[in-house]
Amino acid sequence: MSIVPQETVEVISQSIGINNLSPDAALALAPDVEYRMREIMQEAIKCMYHSKRTTLTTDDVDSALSMRNVEPLYGFTSGDPLRFKKALGHKDLFYIDDKDVDFKDVIEAPLPKAPLDTSIFCHWLAIEGVQPAIPENAPIEVITSIPDTKKPEQKTDELPIDIRFPVKHVLSRELQLYFNKITELAVNTPDTVLFKEALMSLATDSGLHPLVPYFTCFIEDEVSRGLNDFHLLFASMRLVWSLLQNPHIHIEPYLHQLMPPVVTCIVARRLGNRIADNHWELRDFSANLVATICKRFGHNYGDLQTRLTRTLHKSFSDRKRTLTQHYGAIQGLSALGTHVVRRYILPDLESYLGFLEEMLVENKKKEITRHEAWRVYGALLRAAGRSVYDLLKLFPVLPSQPASSVLRSSFRVIGTSETTHKRKANEEMVTDGPMVSEDVNVEESETETSSARKGRRHNNALRTPAYLKQVWKDDLNSGQLVISLFELFGEGIMSFIPAPEMSLFL
Repeated sequence: MSIVPQETVEVISQSIGINNLSPDAALALAPDVEYRMREIMQEAIKCMYHSKRTTLTTDDVDSALSMRNVEPLYGFTSGDPLRFKKALGHKDLFYIDDKDVDFKDVIEAPLPKAPLDTSIFCHWLAIEGVQPAIPENAPIEVITSIPDTKKPEQKTDELPIDIRFPVKHVLSRELQLYFNKITELAVNTPDTVLFKEALMSLATDSGLHPLVPYFTCFIEDEVSRGLNDFHLLFASMRLVWSLLQNPHIHIEPYLHQLMPPVVTCIVARRLGNRIADNHWELRDFSANLVATICKRFGHNYGDLQTRLTRTLHKSFSDRKRTLTQHYGAIQGLSALGTHVVRRYILPDLESYLGFLEEMLVENKKKEITRHEAWRVYGALLRAAGRSVYDLLKLFPVLPSQPASSVLRSSFRVIGTSETTHKRKANEEMVTDGPMVSEDVNVEESETETSSARKGRRHNNALRTPAYLKQVWKDDLNSGQLVISLFELFGEGIMSFIPAPEMSLFL
């Protein structure tokens, strides 16, 4: 049964001039009207969810009508309360009494006050005590027009208010020319010798700190809108490197602006629009950048490397992403350290190599895909090889654990001297006292010396330092890791094993 009653359809038809609508037609139209209403409301609710709101508004209904190619509703609203009237001939049916409005009254009526939508935006009020010249801040003319000695008048019945005027932004003409010249070189001629000299100047010159916010904004803007320009992206990353190398620049407050473009150049789907663009080198360079940032500023920001590692691992573990993104994530994790590789790459290494093998089989005729797959394979081999190399180099060349402490409980070698010593000991236990004899004394002294030597070796084995046992245990784990990597990569992993340790596995 339809929620919309038959009588409602009849009243609506009468309101639009259809007076001869049959009851059967009204009964058939009622379910269809309900279906159309539900459809419009579902679309309106979708618009509400996409607008990040929990309250349905008339704008959502208008958007739903426009999505269905329905003409939006027009009308003139008033502040008067709604007036319901009872329909003639029906007991429980009411309708709204719409008052006829003259067009003249509508045209001459004043416009209603527009509601203010809630909006939030941010800008730099001051950077290191210097206010930037941006439209959100007061212009310099307003600042200079107010004399310093004049204070705003305050009424005696109001609370005193301390009014602080904006700080004047001071940027010399020379610094402006310097910034314009470097940005022009980065955009137009990033491969020239002049740009390399500009990078050296940016990495060594002092007095460039007022330009740091401008350079960070320039890098962020150019990377966000220039992903198809490979040379511009590489030039932007080289600017970041120069800023990090300058000892006279306090770049720590601007890391939140520099990290997103650098990470973008690591895990972006596509960098550049030509096949000749060496985006692999750009990803490697950017991976070294984030490693440098984490090494320098990780002690001040405890979650910096954690958040970065989580982002890169998410890109690596997502099989739906492209191989270029996987390559960038592997290079980024490898640059963060071998402990990161052992924790986030090696556990998924076997499954990912199976994924690469399936992709190579499926794309035998696609040279680009095969080339990308071999690039990713090489990155995995380097990351795993460096990890096992550093793990093996951690352990010094130490003597092996004594064989007696390992084999004493499992094997036992009995010689003639030991048998003779046992027989003599039994004879001594039977007699009342020891038998005095020169031959026996010599033999017993030699036996006692040998027993004492064995006892000392046994005590030394029991007193083995704990750190040696831990080193031997870690050394065994590293050997198992080498064996598992050899099963995955074959002889390619052997080039990363140092020569002394190589002899243990051959």
